[in-house]
Amino acid sequence: MKTSGGSDAAKRRAGESAAETVDDGDVVGLGTGSTAAHAIRAIGRSVDGGLDVRGVPTSFASRELARACGIPLAEPDDVVGPDDDGIDLAIDGADRIADGDLIKGGGAAHAREKLVDAAADRFLVVADPSKETETLDRPVPVEVLPSARRVVSEAVSALGGGDVSSARGEATLRRAKRKDGPVVTDNGNLVLDCAFGSIDDPDALATALSTTPGVVEHGLFVGVADEIHVGTADGVRVARPSRD
Repeated sequence: MKTSGGSDAAKRRAGESAAETVDDGDVVGLGTGSTAAHAIRAIGRSVDGGLDVRGVPTSFASRELARACGIPLAEPDDVVGPDDDGIDLAIDGADRIADGDLIKGGGAAHAREKLVDAAADRFLVVADPSKETETLDRPVPVEVLPSARRVVSEAVSALGGGDVSSARGEATLRRAKRKDGPVVTDNGNLVLDCAFGSIDDPDALATALSTTPGVVEHGLFVGVADEIHVGTADGVRVARPSRD
């Protein structure tokens, strides 16, 4: 359930702007999606020019692109620990952005994305203006254990308040394209796209989803972003969300 909209030029400006913050010796989380791909390509060009970095990919797709771009790769367990320096920064996209909070998971990679993005010292979001909104209102991707699909669907309905007429709380199994059956994540799980309507309290909903048995991870990224790089028609707008 990938989002559409926004020019490729705006996405490229955002990705390249974030890539410019990468320093020699950094360990960089490499996000998933079309805008993050521009950042990966820009980092690859810098590696060709002598930049010494390691990348931690967030999906099969970002791993393959990074390899093609010549970026040395590592796994989270290779760089995060008492004897390691950790992930210096992560660069990743978003499907929706409202007041610094995000909905991610259009590419069904949000479990590993959250692992890498939250572990980084700095998390830079890259996007085009079409992803910005006043209030998060897009269905939230929820990765679930295959055997927990119906259990989680019932829990999501309860969280939605039961207003069937507005599709609040409805959970839809994400179907694969060009193949029979559902989308299966890199972790071997299923994805439910859960419609809650306008999400006025993302933090509370994130907590409720996280504590639902059978949920592996959800696509609400609350209070995680440090910078948001939005590509525009003539440049890049950088915002730093406030942390109350």
